[in-house]
Amino acid sequence: MGELVTGEAVALELRPARLPSRALAVLLDLLVVIAGYVVVSVALLAATASLDEAARTAVAIASFLLLLVGVPIAVETLSHGRSLGKLACGLRVVRDDGGPIRFRHALVRGALGVVEILLTAGVVACVASLVSARGRRLGDVFAGTLVVRERVPVARTGFLPPPPPWLARRFSGLDLSAVPDGLWLEIRQYLGRMDQLDPRVGRTIAERLAGDLAARTGAQVPPGVSAAAFLAAVVHERRDREARRAFGAGGGAGAGAHGSSAAPVYGAPAPPAYGAPAPPSYGDHGPPGAPSPGAPVSSSPAVPPVPPVSGPAKDEGTATGFVPPA
Repeated sequence: MGELVTGEAVALELRPARLPSRALAVLLDLLVVIAGYVVVSVALLAATASLDEAARTAVAIASFLLLLVGVPIAVETLSHGRSLGKLACGLRVVRDDGGPIRFRHALVRGALGVVEILLTAGVVACVASLVSARGRRLGDVFAGTLVVRERVPVARTGFLPPPPPWLARRFSGLDLSAVPDGLWLEIRQYLGRMDQLDPRVGRTIAERLAGDLAARTGAQVPPGVSAAAFLAAVVHERRDREARRAFGAGGGAGAGAHGSSAAPVYGAPAPPAYGAPAPPSYGDHGPPGAPSPGAPVSSSPAVPPVPPVSGPAKDEGTATGFVPPA
């Protein structure tokens, strides 16, 4: 994967096309162009049969330049670098800065392509592509262009990497109400695609997102914790709260503002929340499990229920509550 830097100092990660895919694209283009050239040449030969030799030679040269040179240049210019062969192979011609090519780029590539590809049977183009670090032929070098791959493997964006187990419930006391939806979307997109990014670019994006998230939650990235792990932990904490509210697993109004009354989803007691206030004293509320102050309290002690009598009653009168007279 090659790194291109635009005029705005933005690093682009592009995949330069290698020799096999480029050769296949050129072969497909040549088959189409040569087939059209043969058909047009036969038609022109029949139409110019009454002309002299010099006129027929001029028509043949004009048709050669028009079909084998002019048509590829026009197609690349109008399609912004995607000829028929490149479209079939998933390739595109772009500028060195990643932008679309224009007529002058296609003209230089087409003019040198006559020498590199047609007159030398592609030998010069193959040697130049093998020598170049990004697989460029001489036409690309002089035109300032690059052939890149457009079809890249698509990653699964629905899966978010889990945070480390020791960091899973550390941010359960954060107030996430001030974080806008746009920032959550950016963080989710980064976490879903961070494996595809260049390490330096991904680290820069993670630090920027972590700074924005810390500014809205008041919790800084803990020492020794990467920005990506911090983002993953906070996002999973938000997903846990949404799940508790949706499915009622300790959520709702009784769970408090942060949903901290629900049992930890990772199966272990939650460690002290990072940046959370100190746990409140029980005071008049009593220890956990005691009835709330507004709940009615029964004055009689709890009496265990009397188990039912199993089996038939020994005395029919006693069983029915009827006592016969003596």
